Amino acid sequence: MITINEFQEHVQALLDFCQYPAVHYKAKFSLLDIPYDDNRLAELRPEFLKSDIVEELYQTQDENGGWGKLRSRDYSVKAKIPTSGVGIERCLYIGLTIEDRDILFLANEYLQELLLGRGREGVFEKNERANPWQKAIVCNYLEAIAPWNPLCDETYGQWLYIAGRAYEEGEYSYEKDRAAQHEVFLTREDRLVPMQSELLLKRRREISEALEGAMLRHLGRNANKKGYFWEKTPDKLPETFVCRQTRRWFETFNYINQFRGSEIYLGNAVEWLLENAREDGLWDWGPQVKDPWGYFGYFSCNRHYSHNRVVDCTVEVLNFLKKYMENNA
Repeated sequence: MITINEFQEHVQALLDFCQYPAVHYKAKFSLLDIPYDDNRLAELRPEFLKSDIVEELYQTQDENGGWGKLRSRDYSVKAKIPTSGVGIERCLYIGLTIEDRDILFLANEYLQELLLGRGREGVFEKNERANPWQKAIVCNYLEAIAPWNPLCDETYGQWLYIAGRAYEEGEYSYEKDRAAQHEVFLTREDRLVPMQSELLLKRRREISEALEGAMLRHLGRNANKKGYFWEKTPDKLPETFVCRQTRRWFETFNYINQFRGSEIYLGNAVEWLLENAREDGLWDWGPQVKDPWGYFGYFSCNRHYSHNRVVDCTVEVLNFLKKYMENNA
């Protein structure tokens, strides 16, 4: 288990290594929890909001408030921000709020129009699971931008009911999950919309510790055994941290780490990360295999610059460790 002092030492190492205003703002706001209205953050904010990483988000945002389609990338266009989902995630990751410029304000408007069926993308009709799935994704983004959005009350309530039914015996029941989804969404397929745990945890006080624990034992345990998105699991870590695909393990780490009590599956991964910090307290996963969509790291101007790679890797690790400490206090 990492201590608060050890964590702060790693954050300070990042601040000493990189003078980029966006990195300093991210470290102090998101990692060290300096309040938004604190003078130390207020003094940094003008430089942060003028930084190239924020300006790029502003300049590439379209007139609808997004960055193209929500999830489906247009492969005819080479874009560092290939979808609206990636753009919104990047805004949130670097520390932008709805109060900063108008980037997330416009993104919030774009998402609300999409949820109400008035967005340019329209309603998904690929299969009967698509609409409730998209609504959950949109509400997850809306809740991340501005919590307790009343437009998400219905969707959140539906998933709270479904989760309550699926885990009512303390263990997951596919049959009860299916019955609840058929009842709520009027669907008939045996294939189900995946349990929307991330959305449910956005309003954590609405769910019981027992329900969260049941989701951890089901969803977390499955990710621990099979991986999440990539088949990379905490019990089969790379022999060395500097590995061609180290970054892919973080999909699984971060998915499990959303739950309180994640230590039961991630304890060894945390020890592995701490053991593989460089002498200067930073992390570098070395050159990585190009991701299938060609995504750049959120703080990178160019993926080939080793300096940016160290910053991206260190911030990724510290983000994970911060959440881990919060959920395993």
